[in-house]
Amino acid sequence: MINFSSIGRMFTYIVLVVGALTMLFPFIWMLSTSLKTTGAVGQLPPQLIPNPISWENYKIVWEKVNFGRYTFNSMLLVTIEMIGSLLSCALIAFGLAMFDFKLRKPLYIAMLATLMIPFQVTLIPSYFIWKTFGMLDSYYPLIIPSFLGGAFGIFLLHQFIKGLPKELYEAAVVDGYNPLGIFWRIYIPLCKPALAALGVFTFMGAWNNTLGPLIYLQDKKLYTLPVGLLYLKNDTEVSTALLMAGAVIVTIPVVIVYLIAQKQFVQGIASTGLKG
Repeated sequence: MINFSSIGRMFTYIVLVVGALTMLFPFIWMLSTSLKTTGAVGQLPPQLIPNPISWENYKIVWEKVNFGRYTFNSMLLVTIEMIGSLLSCALIAFGLAMFDFKLRKPLYIAMLATLMIPFQVTLIPSYFIWKTFGMLDSYYPLIIPSFLGGAFGIFLLHQFIKGLPKELYEAAVVDGYNPLGIFWRIYIPLCKPALAALGVFTFMGAWNNTLGPLIYLQDKKLYTLPVGLLYLKNDTEVSTALLMAGAVIVTIPVVIVYLIAQKQFVQGIASTGLKG
């Protein structure tokens, strides 16, 4: 007797494996090309496994193209932006979720409405604001907004905090904690899954941000990795192998962060109601 359940399950697995390989193949090809010599890149038939394997492309990109400096700049910016975003979003979300004041609902709706405004709409006004303050060609336009909270992060943490028992706050008040102490000692530890999810989103957004640094930064010493990769791509003298080596350097940190925080990321998304 044919077991249709097993056949259906096997078909599902096959579809998932094929889909995973389809998504993974460009990354495998990028890594393979980055390890090839210049002559082997255009070889026919193409080699999936380079022979010989050359690490020279990474050395050239890291030292001569200044990707070492760009990596430091990206790490610095991402670290500051993550600290600012997680703290500000958590604090604002805690206030909106736990305190009942007259304008709470209108403020929350207005905050959510900003999610519908495309980034391009505020791009030019923002540029002139930073220009007026004399902060162009610096990291301030990229760092300061992260300390002012973001609508998506506030919404994510607000949903999580609202799902926690209100009795936690009331019991902490009875024990003599002030609101800031309750936030820091009780709610921050409980919000770790949601904070991990927001941290991954923030890291990916800040790490892959190309338009912001491209607009505000003119000094090449301040460039981040995505901007450095963009200029590397526009250099006609740069080989495909060097370009792929730069792309691998940009991609690896994102993959590492997601793999490390994968469990907390999935748990945070599931617990905040952002499910498909």
